[in-house]
Amino acid sequence: MQLIEIGLLAAGAVAGAFLRYKLVESSVTISGLPINVLVVNVIGSFVLGLFSIMAVGLNLDAKYSLLVAVGFCGSFTTMSSFALETSNLLDSNRFNLVALNVLANVGLSLGAVVGGRAVGNVALERLLK
Repeated sequence: MQLIEIGLLAAGAVAGAFLRYKLVESSVTISGLPINVLVVNVIGSFVLGLFSIMAVGLNLDAKYSLLVAVGFCGSFTTMSSFALETSNLLDSNRFNLVALNVLANVGLSLGAVVGGRAVGNVALERLLK
């Protein structure tokens, strides 16, 4: 790995971690369902979906994947916090919220990737006209 690649990876990771921290530092719940991590995971999935299309369509250097996909999205989204929140709900015997949390995080994140890719395709069509 070259120094520029390490720098791009680190810059993306620091930005993603900082932004995630700011978005989840104050816990927000709706009827007991933790929302912060869900929002972070959905936004990060959308960004990753959008970037995946734009990177290919614009023939971006792989270094940018280190910055955006691996660095930023990798540190912005959080599987471990999602797992911990779900485990805490299990410990509290809140099985309906466990199911809702799992379905929301997985389903909405997948939907966000698909949505990001769709937006990326539309954006590319307009850019390349």
